[in-house]
Amino acid sequence: MAVSKRIVLHFPKRVTDRPLIYHLVKDYDLEFNILKASVNPDQEGLLVIELTGMREEYDRGIKFLIDAGVQIQSLSQDVTRNEERCTNCGNCLTLCPSHCFEVTDASRKVQFHTEKCVACGICIKACPPRAMEVHF
Repeated sequence: MAVSKRIVLHFPKRVTDRPLIYHLVKDYDLEFNILKASVNPDQEGLLVIELTGMREEYDRGIKFLIDAGVQIQSLSQDVTRNEERCTNCGNCLTLCPSHCFEVTDASRKVQFHTEKCVACGICIKACPPRAMEVHF
């Protein structure tokens, strides 16, 4: 049975120079989609990915990461927009690192693309009418 999950990987600085994601693909036949990344040699790193594959291989890949010293947390929160509160001010446009927001040409309204969202929460703090909300 196939599984697809969004997860957050926290890399200690001692493993940021190792090709761990490469091994997920090669050794465990997993597919990944990078949603957010901040990984530098000799520094702690953060990677938000969507990881997809067969359940058994997914579990083995996660165990491999844990054994390598990577901390894993589920991306268990979703950001939504309260359409009634949104004033289309555009504050979210300039701050979103995932480019989840865009202005439509015809209506000049801000669209929110939830499939791009990595739930970083920046838009929640930046929204004057508090239209952006987090749900756990």
